[in-house]
Amino acid sequence: MNPAALSRILILDFGSQYTQVIARRVRECQVYSEIVRCDIAAAEIEQLAPRGIILSGGPASVYDKGAPQIDLQIFSLGVPVLGICYGMQLMARHLGGEVEYSPRREYGAGLLHLDKKTSLFEGLGEQIDIWNSHGDKLTALPEGFHAIAHTENSAFAAIADSERQLFALQFHPEVSHTPRGKEIIQNFLFRICHCAMDWTMGSFIDDACARIRRQVGEENVVLGLSGGVDSSVAAALLHKAIGDQLTCIFVNNGLLRENEAEVVQRVFGENFHIKLKYVDASERFLSALAGVTDPETKRKIIGREFIGVFEDAVVEENQKSARNAAVLESELSISNQQFRFLAQGTLYPDVIESVAIGGNPASLIKSHHNVGGLPEKMHFELVEPLRQLFKDEVRLAGQQLGLPNEIVQRQPFPGPGLAVRILGEVTPERLQILRDADTIVGSEMKASDWYYRVWQSFAVLLPVRSVGVMGDQRTYENTIALRIVESQDGMTADWVRMPYEILARISSRIVNEVKGVNRVCYDISTKPPSTIEWE
Repeated sequence: MNPAALSRILILDFGSQYTQVIARRVRECQVYSEIVRCDIAAAEIEQLAPRGIILSGGPASVYDKGAPQIDLQIFSLGVPVLGICYGMQLMARHLGGEVEYSPRREYGAGLLHLDKKTSLFEGLGEQIDIWNSHGDKLTALPEGFHAIAHTENSAFAAIADSERQLFALQFHPEVSHTPRGKEIIQNFLFRICHCAMDWTMGSFIDDACARIRRQVGEENVVLGLSGGVDSSVAAALLHKAIGDQLTCIFVNNGLLRENEAEVVQRVFGENFHIKLKYVDASERFLSALAGVTDPETKRKIIGREFIGVFEDAVVEENQKSARNAAVLESELSISNQQFRFLAQGTLYPDVIESVAIGGNPASLIKSHHNVGGLPEKMHFELVEPLRQLFKDEVRLAGQQLGLPNEIVQRQPFPGPGLAVRILGEVTPERLQILRDADTIVGSEMKASDWYYRVWQSFAVLLPVRSVGVMGDQRTYENTIALRIVESQDGMTADWVRMPYEILARISSRIVNEVKGVNRVCYDISTKPPSTIEWE
């Protein structure tokens, strides 16, 4: 389905890490959403003809020098607008209200009292639980606005100009911590913007295929296939869109899980008949990582080496094609671009954590090998068809594309592999310790029927050695940390309250079967403040 024919909601991104969560909530309501830069011109918005506009939150204060701004003509387009947090403050300030620093900041849970009946809060009663994350507050209303809800700390926690269809919220309705926030978004979409429920995963796949064809034309595409959910779905989607123009390269970087290389070659080479080239680059990656302990440096090295391997493999494939076609040697270089495009299974959590959306004012958390870790100069143009999706949405796409559950329901595995689960230097010996421990974690989670009930479960090798006793002898060995979390989309996560007997069995097997380990710990931190992966 052509997105131009859909009910469209534009989301102006002011750098909030929740911007894509807003888009996700809109899509859950089966309405097409599109994230655009915050400085988009009103004339461009008018051409896109959205049914509504949402202004996201952001880390800045509206009165800061250099704070993200907006084309004020947007408020005169006659299109309903919903401002959230920073978006509310920006709307209010530019339309004549006042925003000030609040000595009493609101972070976390709060209670919203609804003051006036409005279509935005239809069916919500007199008060609801909400989630706040702001240090500024509105102290004077713009002309034409009235308060429709308040909190203990703010008389203007929600405001509206019903005549111009402008609405604004100081809290975040998009996050799960605002339990009835989705109903607020639904009211905006259907009661105010009069959207139709015409956006589905099927329509996303159709649109993604069309976008891929427009981008690559008749050119060939190379994809780094890891066997994980993201790259596998990207491969299936690209194959649906362009068929044999796609070649997948599976790189064994020496940082994989047990038997990963064999499984990937079997599943994709034999079952899906996608062009697949296997490259064993273990020594190349491990040599590049020798002596490196900084996690950001690890990620950047891995990103750089991946591109180098792809480029070398593409030269080899081009030369093979050239020999078959009997073309001149001078026509074999990548600059002639027999493989012009590099496809990746980049997801939105990768993008937002790496702050890779051009000009995005969000704060850096960590780079990802396939986003912030890529070298500045490459011989490829990127194709990233899943860039706007969360993990569970990617799983839905994979199911729709016909991928088997053994691929679609796999737990997330980081692109840099076990390297970011080894704190400190990555060596063959330390890799073997972690790989053996991680294999035990996976087998016990599957045996106990917990593997598919959690978001992720894995082992981490710490740069910590401690005293133990085995067979009446003193040991001084390594420590393994267990990380088992539940999450909906990877943006937030909580540690799983696993049954003690399963944890005991995992711990017992690791210290008894993995040479070099005498202690196992359980990570009980949430995201935030921690990330899911340790590096």
